[in-house]
Amino acid sequence: MPLLASYGRDNVVVLVGAAAFLGAVASGVGGTPGWVIGGGAVALVTLTFWFFRDPERNIPEIARREGALIAPADGRIVQICHVVEPEFIGGDAVQVSIFLSLLDVHVNRVPVSGVVRLCRYVPGRFYAAYRSEASRRNEQMLVGIESCCGRLLLRQIAGVLARRIVCSLREGQNVRVGERFGMIKFGSRVDVLLPVGQAELYVYEGMKVRAGETLLGYLRPEPASVPPVHTLASGQR
Repeated sequence: MPLLASYGRDNVVVLVGAAAFLGAVASGVGGTPGWVIGGGAVALVTLTFWFFRDPERNIPEIARREGALIAPADGRIVQICHVVEPEFIGGDAVQVSIFLSLLDVHVNRVPVSGVVRLCRYVPGRFYAAYRSEASRRNEQMLVGIESCCGRLLLRQIAGVLARRIVCSLREGQNVRVGERFGMIKFGSRVDVLLPVGQAELYVYEGMKVRAGETLLGYLRPEPASVPPVHTLASGQR
């Protein structure tokens, strides 16, 4: 049975309390209005526990291979593009953007083993997370990880409804692939940025991925002999 995300237990208490209040109101009102209010209370409890679920994931054996990159979030890949990230990557980067709908599991997981070298909150706007400008202008948390094969940067990005980003990591911390490290509440986006020339991707725009289970590709310690970004057209495998 799915666990309840520790990052959302305070929200669950508040929302379940609100549902209990609605239930009390419904019993006092009675009749059709009471049924409607009571139905809303049941729906609120159901959606609350659904959103904050935290199922166990089977980290694939391939994730233990050197340089393997595992999806940090559930959702759909909405964009794969080239960007410039001068601070942590140090130049040209490949960006893989994963959009999380309200129906996806929102617990984030570490995509590769290594050491956290950057962890910084950046204030911003709240554009729809599936829009490309969300990567540049929305509120976000930056997490830079240095692995044995190179660096990658994660962006936890808030969306229209998301008003709180949770990240339990700190600079200097050792992390292992597949570990939980946070969540973004009520709709969000996670970007993965990799150095151009070292990124070998096996995903495509429109593809559904699962945190801790889906292989995104590999981070090579040296420029790969194959084209740096290998993606499939939408719908291909």
